Amino acid sequence: MKEIIQKLASNGDEIYAKICEIISVDTENKTADLKPLDGSSEIFDAYLVTDDENGSLYLEPKTGSLVCVVFVTKEIAVVVSASELVKMRLKIEGVELNIDKDGFLLKKENETLKKLMGDFIQACRNMKFQTNSGVTIKLLTDPEFAALETRFNQFLK
Repeated sequence: MKEIIQKLASNGDEIYAKICEIISVDTENKTADLKPLDGSSEIFDAYLVTDDENGSLYLEPKTGSLVCVVFVTKEIAVVVSASELVKMRLKIEGVELNIDKDGFLLKKENETLKKLMGDFIQACRNMKFQTNSGVTIKLLTDPEFAALETRFNQFLK
């Protein structure tokens, strides 16, 4: 996609945009089929992301939502904004943020915020203290930590 944009700058093709309705989304290929609101021909395989391998912002629009699509050539269209989303993913080097109806995932390399918080809560629940009469064996606030863990698990993916 980067090469296409560079070629566009040198060949004089006109860039323009349209407002369209999402007909369908191909999540595997990260493309969408669109119906322009101006009554012109449908647009097939418009890109939803420009460079998914090296870091990107991927917005997956909801079918039936409105989008702004930009034509970088007469044949190549890219969706640049959407009125309703199903999913959003941001990748920057080894960091990834995913958001959908189930919550969000924050990941850095192989570590996730959910796993980190789960391990932290488990460590708190497993705390033991030395007293004058031995080691404590019961954490009196364990139900609070269990409730907190449940809330984190519902919030994070």
